[in-house]
Amino acid sequence: MDIKKTVIALAEAGGASGSEECAAELALSMLREYCPDAEIINGNVIGHFGAHKEGLPLLVLDAHIDQIGFVVTYITDEGFVKVGNIGGIDRRLLPAQPVVIHGKRDIKGVICSVPPHLTNGGSEVLEIEDAAIDTGMTKAELEEVIGAGDSITFDVKCRDLIGRRITGGALDDRCGVASVLYALELLGDKPLAYNTAVIFSTQEEVGERGAKIGAFEVDPDIALAIDVSFAYAIGEDESKCGYLGKGPMIGVSPSLSREISDKLFTAAKNADIPCQTEVMSGLTSTNADRYSVNRCGAKACTVSIPLRNMHTPVEVIDLEDVELTAKLLAEFIREG
Repeated sequence: MDIKKTVIALAEAGGASGSEECAAELALSMLREYCPDAEIINGNVIGHFGAHKEGLPLLVLDAHIDQIGFVVTYITDEGFVKVGNIGGIDRRLLPAQPVVIHGKRDIKGVICSVPPHLTNGGSEVLEIEDAAIDTGMTKAELEEVIGAGDSITFDVKCRDLIGRRITGGALDDRCGVASVLYALELLGDKPLAYNTAVIFSTQEEVGERGAKIGAFEVDPDIALAIDVSFAYAIGEDESKCGYLGKGPMIGVSPSLSREISDKLFTAAKNADIPCQTEVMSGLTSTNADRYSVNRCGAKACTVSIPLRNMHTPVEVIDLEDVELTAKLLAEFIREG
């Protein structure tokens, strides 16, 4: 697998929460190479890896397929598209951002920006209800192709940075999807310590809704939520961040299984895989929170890829961390 091409292809596929079809279909086509039974069930991409063996616990690898975005609320008489947010948008960077409205066909636009000359040299952070998209089309023209409820995503392509770092939108959590796929490739036909299922879940950004459905559908004994977490950048609290290029961040929290956290650390040590510790004092705000209380509960843990500029069109990851995450997952799942 070309991990870079896989990450970029997934990250550039549209799929805001609730409208993940494009990204899900792409992920499904990739997963079927390893899980021939994979299918889309209630929006989630679900597949089973390897032959089922009686007596082994069922492990789920979960990575969410959705991304943050916007939703069309209405079109003004002047032809501007008003929006609401889907997920935790960073409103500080909204003005002048290019976007794509996913209607009957894709329509490109830009979020309106008031020139500094007209704001007395300063401006406040734009409220989402004040944001509007300019497409250059009239209201009548727009109503032919888009309508209330259509999703909107940032219009951004991935770009290379120094070394193996890349920037783009929707790296949260398409890089996690790619790491799961690469882990399956690394496992090949080797004996496994677990019966293994994969869920690329929907609607994580609006309350882990897809994972809740997927957890009930598959009912795992153990669940690993493969997501992203904060990578240190200037001005941030280092104690709350990981570091790019230093490997996956293994979660430790009262809401997670310490048994599974410890097994992940042991797997990393045994395979000489660099890793980092991510301490959370309560819930994790990831899909792990849903799996841990599903039915009679599952032993859940997080494995996170460090990422800068979360929930922006310029998220940054190091592909080395994606590969190391996959290697850790494979080592954890492999028998012995």
